[in-house]
Amino acid sequence: MSATSASPASAPPSAVRRAWMAVLARTPRADLEAALERALRDIPTPTYDWLRPSEIGLAMVRGRVGGSGDPFNLGEATVTRATLRLRASGDAAAAVGVACHLGRDRRRAELAALADALLQMPEHHAVLHKQLIEPFAAQVAVKRAGRQQDAAATRVEFFTMVRGD
Repeated sequence: MSATSASPASAPPSAVRRAWMAVLARTPRADLEAALERALRDIPTPTYDWLRPSEIGLAMVRGRVGGSGDPFNLGEATVTRATLRLRASGDAAAAVGVACHLGRDRRRAELAALADALLQMPEHHAVLHKQLIEPFAAQVAVKRAGRQQDAAATRVEFFTMVRGD
């Protein structure tokens, strides 16, 4: 996964937004809270209305036999989601922020939804992308590379030898 640095108007909106939402979903609450506070220091506090206050629920986790075979239910996982709408100011249209992540941290979902809504606004996108998404995307990439190295270290190569005739 890579979080592109494209502005909302220069790339397919769904792909760019999907990338930053994936980063926000994997960012720990303390990091997200601190970075969002730093990023919002120079702008007025945005006002918003909750469309869906943060709520905790269950999602069925599905797997596939052998990674690509028949699907099966692996188990349930707790998820938290939130949806808010920034109040429109002047010419700016109201943006809707959505967040969903594994776990039970309501505040983390609220912060991620606020960040998602602000990232959709052209006047805030560049600053928030640089201060939020880029550093967290790098952290996610480092963690992923570490897990891949750990998995590669345990890989077993199977081969067969031709028996003599």
